[in-house]
Amino acid sequence: MNLIDILSLDCVSTPLAGNDKQAVIGELVDLLAGAGKVNDAQSLKDAVWSREQTRTTGIGFGLAIPHGKCAGMDKLAMAIGKPSEPMDFEAIDSQPVQLIVLLASPPDKTSDHIQALAQVSRLITQEDFRKSVYNASSPDEIYELFKEQATV
Repeated sequence: MNLIDILSLDCVSTPLAGNDKQAVIGELVDLLAGAGKVNDAQSLKDAVWSREQTRTTGIGFGLAIPHGKCAGMDKLAMAIGKPSEPMDFEAIDSQPVQLIVLLASPPDKTSDHIQALAQVSRLITQEDFRKSVYNASSPDEIYELFKEQATV
């Protein structure tokens, strides 16, 4: 599976308008809904928020990967947002988050879901990629950085 297959430019946003976890999760789900990738945005928001309250998805390195499963989706989808300023996401390393990658999948796509989570996590541990994406100032730049990684 390739991350660029589940990401489209219209699902990348910078800067995000929200300034707390729930607001940015809602904003990213709305991007997926606007792109026709999720039929029931509220159910996905509820699923992702419920998961977030169980345990933070702020994994460190300035990245959060909120995620959830939702009926009514045909396939895995991803939305990426960059807050205007690094924000608190209760990350495991106590550092503010500079990039939020939301993953959403149908309930029966557990393997794809886990693979996508692992790929995003691996990407962000690469210092050059991480610096580039955190310094990106437009959705186009962020999308292109992910696209470049898909061809590596």
